Amino acid sequence: MKEAVCYIVKEVQEALQNVDAKVVEEIVSSVISAEKVFVYGVGRSGLVGQAFAVRLVQMGLDVHFIGEMTTPIVGEKDIVIIISNTGETMSAIQTANIVRRVGAKVIAVTSNINSKLSQAANVSLELAPKRDEQRRKLAPLGTLFEDTAFILFDCMVPVIMNRLGLSESSLRRRHAIWV
Repeated sequence: MKEAVCYIVKEVQEALQNVDAKVVEEIVSSVISAEKVFVYGVGRSGLVGQAFAVRLVQMGLDVHFIGEMTTPIVGEKDIVIIISNTGETMSAIQTANIVRRVGAKVIAVTSNINSKLSQAANVSLELAPKRDEQRRKLAPLGTLFEDTAFILFDCMVPVIMNRLGLSESSLRRRHAIWV
């Protein structure tokens, strides 16, 4: 396990250091200025998106996960963040195309900047962890992408909090408490 921990942490850190800061800034600004924020992803990418959506809700933003029964219709002043490792997941591409027709902004987070999802998006952020034999052994399938995306979104949280003038206690007031 120690070998996997060292490998995953090193690769995630390297991938995050190569992220385009201008694109991250555009995503943060878009989240803050949007009327509503929608998030979409399938499988583990969807779980990463849901975790980010929870933090945005705790900041008081109007946030929805696409596919839930209570998700409203996307409007022109909204943004949709779509997370897909390959950028070739059909439902993600279809969602991006529909959202673009509505006139809302599509942000793709993917490991493949040349994917159909990236082509359908207004903004595309590439998270490109290594694809080597060691990855197959220590971090199979989308592990590095998902871990990198999770940490990237968590690192956006304090930036958004700061811009909105929020503190941890502000978030705590909106934190779900299960008794």
